[in-house]
Amino acid sequence: MKFGQVEDPSQIDFTLPKDHPRTKEILKENKSKKFNVFIGCAKWNKTDLKGFYPKGTKDELSYYSTQFNSIELNATFYGMPSPEQVLTWKDKTPSDFKFFPKIPNTVSHFRRLLNITDVVTQFATSVLNFDEKLGMVFLQLHDNFKPKDYERLEKFVQDWPKEVPLAIELRNSEWFADEEVFNKTMDLFEKHHITNIIVDTAGRRDMLHMRLTTPTAFIRYVGANVDSDYTRLDDWVERIKIWEKEGLENLYFFVHQNIEKASPLLSAHFIEAINIEFKMNIHVPLMA
Repeated sequence: MKFGQVEDPSQIDFTLPKDHPRTKEILKENKSKKFNVFIGCAKWNKTDLKGFYPKGTKDELSYYSTQFNSIELNATFYGMPSPEQVLTWKDKTPSDFKFFPKIPNTVSHFRRLLNITDVVTQFATSVLNFDEKLGMVFLQLHDNFKPKDYERLEKFVQDWPKEVPLAIELRNSEWFADEEVFNKTMDLFEKHHITNIIVDTAGRRDMLHMRLTTPTAFIRYVGANVDSDYTRLDDWVERIKIWEKEGLENLYFFVHQNIEKASPLLSAHFIEAINIEFKMNIHVPLMA
């Protein structure tokens, strides 16, 4: 994942910003005492995750799901999954595994949230076949989808099938630059229980808004293939510790890299730290 890539990461201030004031309020409203953690990569194919699979691995997803408890399913962005395909994926994974499928680009990039009822219905119908293994689906809007099209986003959120949990990633800087626009959009997400995705990548620090809209933190972390990737993850553990005390219910954390083969290594570091901090026993992925 090269989104937000910069030529010289050492020039970037990777300090996590302070939480948005509303984040603490959202977490304190949560009455659940559970804290669920799902950590994974964005892909399971051998081409990207070089060195991860033991020699002779016949089915990549089956092996991947013994090492991670979740996957950010980017494959569905490029093509509509059939119910049969979803059931095949589901049947290859353990009972506690979760899928986080991305909404097809037909919705977000080609039709740009217009005239999408048929596609959304088809997608929702398919992914509901994951049953208890469906974590949350997410919409990633195009970089050039701007607040001038707020009404499209509002209608999408209002019409979204409520039985399918949803997160949204806003990418254009105008969503974050205008406080009034940002607050209005976050209020919309709150009202409809939509999770606001946080992206931590070198070249787009504006997307690191630290504004939760539900008691779920959906974080897409993009490393830069440098040593600071690890200290950045340590900083996230410290922030999550605060959020968990304030009432965080779910942590969905997906690790990307400009060179994806390092993603399992970064994930292992993060999982080990989470296990220690929260006295959990999440499996630490092994490198072949």
